[in-house]
Amino acid sequence: MSITRILAACGLVALGACAGGGRDVPAPSLAGVEVTQSGLAKQLFGTKGRPADLPAAPYGGYSKGCLAGGRQLAETGPTWQAMRLSRNRNWAHPKMLDFVQDLSRQAAALPGSNGIYVGDMSQPSGGPMLTGHASHQIGMDADIWLMPATLGLSRPQRESVSAVSMRRAGGAYTNERWSSFQHELIKAAAKDPRVARIFIFPGAKVQMCNDETGDRSWLRKVRPWYGHHYHFHVRLSCPDNAPECVDQTPPPPGDGCADAQRWVNDILNPPPPDPNAPRAAPKQELRMADLPAACQAVLAR
Repeated sequence: MSITRILAACGLVALGACAGGGRDVPAPSLAGVEVTQSGLAKQLFGTKGRPADLPAAPYGGYSKGCLAGGRQLAETGPTWQAMRLSRNRNWAHPKMLDFVQDLSRQAAALPGSNGIYVGDMSQPSGGPMLTGHASHQIGMDADIWLMPATLGLSRPQRESVSAVSMRRAGGAYTNERWSSFQHELIKAAAKDPRVARIFIFPGAKVQMCNDETGDRSWLRKVRPWYGHHYHFHVRLSCPDNAPECVDQTPPPPGDGCADAQRWVNDILNPPPPDPNAPRAAPKQELRMADLPAACQAVLAR
């Protein structure tokens, strides 16, 4: 559904659409909170406890967008369990729900596992979160715990059980807990045509590069990134019928192994600080004006 149609369906207009039009347009509201251009998006989306009653559609990019018609991953399935239920982040676009369930069945077929534990996905209506992720905003990102799932955890256990770290030496190497299970699980995810990228700590990418003896094309999607040693982060490409979803630029050609090795080298031998490097600009909080105009309607429904 286009931005124009989604706004019209809610009786709203795009932010700034009537500028200079000679009339005032009331801003939509969410539980008494006025949704204005200057409103902090994380406070509005982070407190919205239900999905927008609209057709499922991602709007904007992974780190600057929202989700209409979010669907909730069942807390428990035959081959998965959603974790940290108190966060209310087990929501996503239907494409992601299908992927997670498909991957969980592949995980359950691997030795020593009954499936997967699913960490954060998105909020009911996506958007920026009060804490944590900068991405996960359009229902196309999911965190999958690296440890094999035995399943059968109670709701209290899902809040308290800790994920297991797979790194050593600050992420330069995998530790003794890393096994063929993690390799094959990430490989299965990366070979899925719905997947655009997978983020994992640098040492894991290098380990997979060293261990893979067959087709290496899937390694291109696996990208080194900070953290990500308790879980790996799966990012799907935009759905075909979502013209206002913004895909990330595809990974560079090749398997990316040399790049991952450079990350590892920098962990083991950090380059000296550059005294002439410009100071990093302070992070700016996203406001409603920074998000696609359709996110007004997502909040209002």
